[in-house]
Amino acid sequence: MISFGVAPAFIMYFWKLNTLGRFGWLLCLIYVICVALRLARFNVNTGQAPSWRDNFFEGVPSPAGGILVLTPLIFSFTSFDFININYDIVVPVFFIVTSLLLISKFPSYSFKKIVIQRKATIFLLFGIVLFFGLLLIYPFNVISISAIIYLSMLPISFFHYQKLKKQNEDQNYKDEDDDLEDIL
Repeated sequence: MISFGVAPAFIMYFWKLNTLGRFGWLLCLIYVICVALRLARFNVNTGQAPSWRDNFFEGVPSPAGGILVLTPLIFSFTSFDFININYDIVVPVFFIVTSLLLISKFPSYSFKKIVIQRKATIFLLFGIVLFFGLLLIYPFNVISISAIIYLSMLPISFFHYQKLKKQNEDQNYKDEDDDLEDIL
C-alpha cells in the first residue's frame, strides 16, 4: 500500500499535482484508495481454484499501477527530446486512467504461468541480462519504454482473454451437450 500507492502519489503531487491545489490532493487520494481496493481484491481472489483465468489479473496490478503513475516523471528524465509533452495535462490524465484500471475488471497478463521451451531458455536468459544491463546504463529510457510496452500490451491481453473466454464457453457448451441422453 505504501510502496505502490502512497509513495508514488506523494512523489507526483510534489512534482506536478501541487499546482492543481486541492484537486491535486483529490487525485492522489483517489489513486491511493484505488490501490487499497486493488490489493483487497487480490487478497480475496487468491484462494480460488486453478483455471485458465490464472494467466490474467483482474485489473492492473498495484506495482504496475505505481510505475504507470510515475511514467510521466520518468519520461521527463529521458533523452527523448523530440517529443514535447504538456505534463500539466498528462499527469492528471495518467492518475485518472491508472486509478480506473486498478479497480476495473480489465484483464491484464499476469505472467505467473509462463511456459518456456527448453530451446528458448538461453535466449530468454540473454534477454533478461540485456534488459538489466540496459537498465543500469539507461534507467529512465528503459523504464519509459517498458511502461509504453506494458500499456500497449493491455489491449492485446484484453483480446486474448476474450478469445480464451469464448473458447472455454464453447468447450463447456459441448460438454453439456455430451451429457444429454438420446431418447430415440
